[in-house]
Amino acid sequence: MKEIIIGRIGAVYGIHGWVKIRSFTVPVENVLDYSPWELRLPNGKRHTEVAVAEGRKYRNGCLARFASHPDRDAALELVGADIAIMRDRLPPVGEEEYYWEDLIGCRIVTRNGVDLGCVKRLMETGANDVLVVAGERERLVPFVFGDVILAVDLAGRMIRVDWDAEF
Repeated sequence: MKEIIIGRIGAVYGIHGWVKIRSFTVPVENVLDYSPWELRLPNGKRHTEVAVAEGRKYRNGCLARFASHPDRDAALELVGADIAIMRDRLPPVGEEEYYWEDLIGCRIVTRNGVDLGCVKRLMETGANDVLVVAGERERLVPFVFGDVILAVDLAGRMIRVDWDAEF
């Protein structure tokens, strides 16, 4: 089963082992629901599984504390770690809903059959998500069903779009 990154540990917060969490989930506090976490430390080493002892929403992210890292000094070793879980722990998505992870790497093809490239990443803009497509040049394609997105074929790794290849 595939492991996916659902957040990243930022700076320590206070003296009691709290750390700031940059969540990649929507809403941001959902990251706390997936404890225990497997941490990928910045130096490439895997860390043992950690369980969130306490957590809460904080500004644009979350705060978390782990029983295994009870003070600031212990928590410092976790700064910069990616938070990973096994993919099968995520809930199924609804119709015309997708995890960003699944869209990355898909080919983008216009209704006229023009290949625009592959989805390199996605951006959240507030109004709608945007596909960043790497091809002959980088393109930004709004992820809006009906208007722009015509079909998503995850098995075939292709997204069909109504988009001007010159734009």
